[in-house]
Amino acid sequence: MKLSKDRILTTHVGSLPRSEKVFKLIFAKEAGEEIDKKDYDNVIAEAVKTVVVKQEKAGIDIVSDGEQSKISYATYIKYRLNGFEGDSPRRTPKDLEEFPEFSARVSKSGGVPTFTRPSCKGPVSVKDMRPLETDLSNFRNALNGSSVSEAFMNAASPGVIAQFQPNDYYPDHQSYLYALAEAMKVEYEGIAKAGFLIQIDSPDLALGRHVLFKDKTDREFVSIVELHIEALNQALENIPAQQLRLHVCWGNYEGPHHCDIEMKKILPVVLKAKPQGLSFEGSNPRHSHEWTVFRDTKIPEEKILIPGVLDSTTNFVEHPELVAERICRFADIVGRERVIAGSDCGFSTFAGFGTVDADITYAKLESLAKGAEIASKRLW
Repeated sequence: MKLSKDRILTTHVGSLPRSEKVFKLIFAKEAGEEIDKKDYDNVIAEAVKTVVVKQEKAGIDIVSDGEQSKISYATYIKYRLNGFEGDSPRRTPKDLEEFPEFSARVSKSGGVPTFTRPSCKGPVSVKDMRPLETDLSNFRNALNGSSVSEAFMNAASPGVIAQFQPNDYYPDHQSYLYALAEAMKVEYEGIAKAGFLIQIDSPDLALGRHVLFKDKTDREFVSIVELHIEALNQALENIPAQQLRLHVCWGNYEGPHHCDIEMKKILPVVLKAKPQGLSFEGSNPRHSHEWTVFRDTKIPEEKILIPGVLDSTTNFVEHPELVAERICRFADIVGRERVIAGSDCGFSTFAGFGTVDADITYAKLESLAKGAEIASKRLW
């Protein structure tokens, strides 16, 4: 993983808006409709090329494939792992439960993604890694001729898979979690072998508190976070920490978020995760103040911070000066070389769903790059 050696590098969390053609094909596949495989593959491949070009044009140094082929960042695994089938009831976040009128309005307005979320009905094992190979090939081809500094690919953590795909087979949560960790090793190591950075998407370490574990106390949840990190570290045992980044968030939706567990309660445990890079929310109204938690916590010297300096749930385009201000706060804590500027979360975590307009997404990324340039002039 590259450091910000002579300037602040820029990145984001991974998912980027998909074109109407892309998400219609993805949903047709999801619905089991007959599709032209050659056309499908060509459309996805072109979409990946397009998002790589757009990221580079916006000034992003460390780019992704935009997760163009995936229906979502967590449920895509049903195409790659055995043991999943059917659909399962949705779990409403606790903050939305406490504001039922708002929750109903969001649901009616299409503000809630709709697609199947299978449950685990049998032993988890590797089913088909061809979708991963296709993703790797598309990304590799899209990067040909590009001058970006580095590239990363997203992969779901065992914990977030367990959060979105309920366990109806294993005797307990821990057994299910470790089975997922063992199965996901193949994907993680496949991305590593291809030479990309791997971003492990692990909202379960924060979002899990007010969704899957809303009946637990904060202390009980922190113990669960510890378990999730132990399982994740086991799954990553053969990959260098320098090739890994971890993304933690409280859910990429515009809502009250007043039930979010505080960063100060989970950070000491989260820092035990193997990945060198830590991506987290740092811009939205519920968590922007928590930069002080990092100031007041001993951050291991090997860790790189990737704070969100863009809010991924609003169409406001952050002023570059504000972006620079946010970057400098973290640079003052861990040093300029150990900060990479990022976003709070993805801009299209679910295909066809996202509150930020596609064109505005790239305007925000341009502002991120400009803010990083301002911060670099102040820090060097």
